[in-house]
Amino acid sequence: MFTDASKRRFDLVLFWALDRLSREGVLETLQHLNRLTSYGVGFRSYTEQFFDSCGIFKEAVIAIMATLAKQERVKRSERTKAGLDRVRAAGKRLGRPTAINGQRLAEISRLRSQGLSLRAVGRQLGISDRSVRRITAA
Repeated sequence: MFTDASKRRFDLVLFWALDRLSREGVLETLQHLNRLTSYGVGFRSYTEQFFDSCGIFKEAVIAIMATLAKQERVKRSERTKAGLDRVRAAGKRLGRPTAINGQRLAEISRLRSQGLSLRAVGRQLGISDRSVRRITAA
């Protein structure tokens, strides 16, 4: 967008709301808007009518809204981390299940002794042939 703005391929950036343009914080958001202004490109928010590159209080309003957008990003991050901590505290294991365990090795050994290839063993167990090779090498 900034490359095209510097070449004056458009006159106005219309964004839904300021937090859709940037959630980086006050300084960064103002730098983006100032950069557009320096290219001679105006900006306007579709849902926040007070964000208009023609307004006299644009910097003050933009600074406040950018701060709110950044705070929302921080809150989301904190809520996500709290949710993950709560799930872990409940004893649930997160992430991909490990394919390596004694039972899996025994199943692989049994299937290999029947003459099945690594690929066939993997298909039957629902894992890749590379995983089968890794488990048997361990």
